Amino acid sequence: MTKPELPTLSDAQLEIINIVWDQGKATVGQIWKALTKRRPVSRNTVSTMVTRLEEKGWLRHRVVGGTFLYSATHSREKILPRLVHRLVDTAFQGSAEGLVLTLLEGGRLSPDEAERIKAMLEKAEIETREDKP
Repeated sequence: MTKPELPTLSDAQLEIINIVWDQGKATVGQIWKALTKRRPVSRNTVSTMVTRLEEKGWLRHRVVGGTFLYSATHSREKILPRLVHRLVDTAFQGSAEGLVLTLLEGGRLSPDEAERIKAMLEKAEIETREDKP
């Protein structure tokens, strides 16, 4: 039996999941401190969001010394491709090219990122040519 797909995340929930992924495991206090470096947010709001993420199946906890320690139920490497595919399907009507062009035209790529993407595209082009009879 396959597990049901995880519910979609809001931007704020994704922010929390990223903090947990970065730290490996974290308490509500640690997540709150990381978030407040970016923007003001109350600790109670963070606690509520973490509880909801656990209810939705994104997080799990274990108790250590009376404190809840949260970890992600799935790795970043497993989830990000799903999130990107969902973004491509919904925002770009299935066009990966549309996503890439938006990134390139938006000027948000560093020169290093642009070089890595160029190298990946060249590699993909070579592999495509080699696969053709």
